[in-house]
Amino acid sequence: MGKITILPETTREPISLIGRRAGVCWGGDTQDSEKNYRRGMDCITADHGRTMEYVNVELVLDGYSARVIREWYTHIGGAPTRLQSSTRYINYQDGFDYIIPRTVRENEQAKEEYVRAMDGIREALKRLEEFGVSREDSAMLLPLGMATKIVDRRNLRNLVDMSRQRMCARAYWEYRELFGDLCRELSAWSGEWKWIVDNLFKPKCDVLGRCPEKKSCGRHEC
Repeated sequence: MGKITILPETTREPISLIGRRAGVCWGGDTQDSEKNYRRGMDCITADHGRTMEYVNVELVLDGYSARVIREWYTHIGGAPTRLQSSTRYINYQDGFDYIIPRTVRENEQAKEEYVRAMDGIREALKRLEEFGVSREDSAMLLPLGMATKIVDRRNLRNLVDMSRQRMCARAYWEYRELFGDLCRELSAWSGEWKWIVDNLFKPKCDVLGRCPEKKSCGRHEC
């Protein structure tokens, strides 16, 4: 599966940072670390979501499919930005990594067919190169299952909103795994992040106390 690397620019003490930023506007003592932490917790528990936008999260997401990264991009609130592995300049004709879904891995015949299709794409890329077709154009053959790498920046409020959708049991399986990887890495980043992951990252049914979806997984009644 993929790997998430938390970059050093990521806020180390997000709750305290929220408290410091809010303290400026409240005329509070921003030099006292305990007061900053308590003030930050007050903002979070009062659902003052805008204060969470000061918390910076910068990541490298490596080895996830181009398909799930396309879904990652749909969470555009809070002005996130990102860079992705180039399909114009990277030479994919010598091969590319790809994701094999569990349902395919567990069926030997299906797996053979899946791998055969990927190998066919590899060979076609080589032949197109020999025919003088540019990488920019031959890259149109690359599948959504191809593994890719991005550098991503977003804020805490955006990630909390993302958790509402992507921790849902009905979310795309690879995205659920990706978000689980993110939770694990952020929890290890600092104690304050662990509290945030444990208490703020949750599916929308846990927040609402009911499932708003037409087709529920059954965890909460509609």
